[in-house]
Amino acid sequence: MSRLLYTLSAILAVLLIFPRIISAHSIEVPAGKKECFFEDLHVHDKMTVSYQVGGGGHLDIDFWLTGPNDKVLGKHIRQDTGSLSITAEADGRHEYCFSNQMSAIADKIVSFNVHGVIYIDEDEAVAPIEREIRSLSIGLLTVKDEQEYIVVRERTHRNTAESTNARVKWWSVLQAIVIFSVVAWQIYYLKSFFEVKRII
Repeated sequence: MSRLLYTLSAILAVLLIFPRIISAHSIEVPAGKKECFFEDLHVHDKMTVSYQVGGGGHLDIDFWLTGPNDKVLGKHIRQDTGSLSITAEADGRHEYCFSNQMSAIADKIVSFNVHGVIYIDEDEAVAPIEREIRSLSIGLLTVKDEQEYIVVRERTHRNTAESTNARVKWWSVLQAIVIFSVVAWQIYYLKSFFEVKRII
């Protein structure tokens, strides 16, 4: 029984210490500028960057990811949302940038999520159950990251819909005021047109 408890506590310790990169950010990229971030990766490390433009201009942005030696690993031009996954082929700094250089006026608000898995060389001494637990842990954390990203997207879309509804409401109020003003003017004009004027 004590050996089983020892094994379970060892597995739990591995899960708690299992290396994983997770971060979520929201930034404002000024017009005509770019914002860059980096991660230091080793060979076989995995990294995924998901992003969405939440405000400003046409809701589009340029995105690219470069590896060591400035090798471009992926690029998105003028997209409002996207995701890019890589597996590091070399040790070194991997840089990802959001560019708003195509816009001269509008600042862009970008929400992005970076997650990845640090590669651990598994030798034959690793128990199959530990390997399965690691796999399940990675799957659960990936689902959690995706849900957080979906919540941010839903909030952005809800804010857009509420803003549109408010604009439609105030436009309708303005139209009603203009229509009532025109009707009042027409009644006054027609009434004065049919009035009988006597000259004494």
